[in-house]
Amino acid sequence: MEKLNLTPEEILDKQFDVDFKGYAPNEVDSFLDKILEDYQIMEENVQQLLDSVAKLQEQVKELTNRNIELEGRKVAFDLSNTTSYSSVDILKRISRLEELVSNK
Repeated sequence: MEKLNLTPEEILDKQFDVDFKGYAPNEVDSFLDKILEDYQIMEENVQQLLDSVAKLQEQVKELTNRNIELEGRKVAFDLSNTTSYSSVDILKRISRLEELVSNK
């Protein structure tokens, strides 16, 4: 971002020289040109910041969607692992029962 030419204090404290017709027109025009430049810089800075905010909001949306997807996969993975473990446990129990029945 570019540095501004004037601070609010400089604008507030500016004193123009007085000539026989009032303030010196060239001095006032020069000062107003600096103010105009600052406003243009401010507008550019604001637009850059708004563009950055829009990009960051889009990234947040994408990352949130990705996080939801990954959490869903994790839940599915956990459920599939739990199911497979319980199936193994059931098979072991059946095997033990078969052994007991066959030993009698």
